[in-house]
Amino acid sequence: MQTDNEEVVKHIRLGKIIWPVLIGLAAVVYLISNNFSREAYSQINWTWNSTFWISMSVLMMVVRDLAYMIRIRVLTDLHLSWRNSFFVIMIWEFASAVAPAILGGGFIFAIFILNREKVNMGKSITAIMVTTFLDGIFLAIMAPLVFYWVGPESLFSNINQDSLNQIDFGKGFYYSFWTIYFVILAYKLFVAYALFFNPRLVKWLLIKLFSMPWLRKWKYNALVTGNQLVIASGGLKNKTFNYWFVSTLATFASWTARYTVVNCLLMAFHNVNLDHFVIYARQVVMGIIMLGSPTPGGSGIAELMFADFLGEFTPDKLEASLGLLWRLISYYPYLLIGAIIIPRWLRRRVFSSSQQVKAE
Repeated sequence: MQTDNEEVVKHIRLGKIIWPVLIGLAAVVYLISNNFSREAYSQINWTWNSTFWISMSVLMMVVRDLAYMIRIRVLTDLHLSWRNSFFVIMIWEFASAVAPAILGGGFIFAIFILNREKVNMGKSITAIMVTTFLDGIFLAIMAPLVFYWVGPESLFSNINQDSLNQIDFGKGFYYSFWTIYFVILAYKLFVAYALFFNPRLVKWLLIKLFSMPWLRKWKYNALVTGNQLVIASGGLKNKTFNYWFVSTLATFASWTARYTVVNCLLMAFHNVNLDHFVIYARQVVMGIIMLGSPTPGGSGIAELMFADFLGEFTPDKLEASLGLLWRLISYYPYLLIGAIIIPRWLRRRVFSSSQQVKAE
């Protein structure tokens, strides 16, 4: 027990905040220094319209987190109160913000967090597995939908218009997008087969695969994953229509609200008509590519991609500044909230439990 506690504290310690902040700010400084225009900043006209749409962008993040809270309550069969749901989501988001998306973000800590909120281990595993499955459903549907609705020309052809080799640059994003998408799709289909059809076969295949000499050091992790899939599959038996309907609706609401933040920010500084569906579609593409980011919470990668993917929709020379504002609203608050609530949560849910175990 003590070892588990130390491992979790190691990965969510507050000192990890500094790295994503530094990486993200370094990317912004680089972009601004290469594209600074005093005239562009002097032409910013702050109006009540700006205040309204920035407020709406913040509201979209509130909607996103509220939808996540609704989903986690439904997936734990209402075991969590609204207050505890808030703590779970904020700590989970903090863990995701300081862990590379390519390693699963905060997923590896989510089961521990739920279990410490007195959700039994089986139900915790089921809730987290279904959460990742539903997120995959959203991406599996929305990615090809926006691609074929908007078209590859609108999604990729105008990226980085100042590039000396614009076509090849766009192709790089194009192939990265589809490569990451199909890797994610294959993984989600694998999880779906395990959850709904034959988890024991999947567990057997995982153990056999990771018994190979060059994969053997991950065999224990494969065994743990296989056991989790078997437990989650059993936990999904006899779930009601409302369980699936509400959790799926909350998933789509949370992702849609997340991808609407930028639309609101652009409305705050633009007096011209914008193609909001193209802006939304490009964010879907950005979101998928960022899942392959090796940096904590996509820091640096996100700011650079904002300038490339959405720069043409921003006022001239302000794409880096708006990219920073976007991250200040959609990313950095989780670092701040985590820094505030995690010490209290650790004292209440982790260290106090350890002391009780020692006393016994």
